[in-house]
Amino acid sequence: MINRLASCSCGKLTVRARGEPVRISICHCLACQKRTGSVFGAQARFPEDAVTIDGPSTEYTRIGDEGGSARFHFCPACGSTVFYRLDAVPGMVAIPVGAFADPEFPQPRISIYGERRHAWVHLPDGIECHD
Repeated sequence: MINRLASCSCGKLTVRARGEPVRISICHCLACQKRTGSVFGAQARFPEDAVTIDGPSTEYTRIGDEGGSARFHFCPACGSTVFYRLDAVPGMVAIPVGAFADPEFPQPRISIYGERRHAWVHLPDGIECHD
């Protein structure tokens, strides 16, 4: 079984994920752009029972573009977001793909909020797209 380690920049907050993610997606919403400081967020979802969290985190709840809430957990020392939970998807933990720092991580299969995608961003062939 595959085991992956995600962490913040300073290493004080880590998440171990066992097995394959059930969903890997790209989100182009403006809130994800602000949260990541990039033009989209990329995240992988794992069942909660496949995730082990170690270290302190600070929680920030954000209301999304369509009214749903997400509870983001970030390192109180370095500020990196390491995991979050979507209230609309109980029992799952989302982990930003970049927190794994693994260039071999599988590519996203779904792209959401495509109407907010920067025109110069090109998506992988065959990705499922939602506006």
